[in-house]
Amino acid sequence: MQNPELQRRARGIRLLALDVDGVMTDGSVTYSSDGQELKTFNIKDGLGIKLVQQAGIRTAIITGRQSSCVERRARELGIADLVQGREDKLTALEALCQQQGLRLDECAYMGDDLPDLRAIRAAGLGLTVADAVVQVRTSADWCSDFPGGRGAVRQACEWLLELRQQRAAVEADWL
Repeated sequence: MQNPELQRRARGIRLLALDVDGVMTDGSVTYSSDGQELKTFNIKDGLGIKLVQQAGIRTAIITGRQSSCVERRARELGIADLVQGREDKLTALEALCQQQGLRLDECAYMGDDLPDLRAIRAAGLGLTVADAVVQVRTSADWCSDFPGGRGAVRQACEWLLELRQQRAAVEADWL
């Protein structure tokens, strides 16, 4: 049985904002011998993002680091709202909301570490990954069974769609 309060809040979500390192990736930073930064993204997470977009939920990335890898992944996934180099995730989320004409309670935010904590607490739905720091796990409305970069975003997207009673409709073309 789903929590009626979470269902009510989920129905109002118009934006899903995601952190990158530790959420869309496993949090590792790898450098090639020529100094290029490499990141590994989960394809299943990417499809989850596409599914919420199909359901009419806008998606965004808010990350503390600056990376061309993230720019490319955002482009591949059709994520127009990309905010990089921002450690204060709540301020970045508030600015994004203002640009989009949204309230914080119309946003879901998924993060994993202390820079994400205030955004998780302020968002309409705060989401996190299984390997998040304890302060984030205890503050979030929902925690994935999976660690960052290993299907946590996909599970969050499916959970959000399930709460909104949209999952079957958006998955119908694939079944």
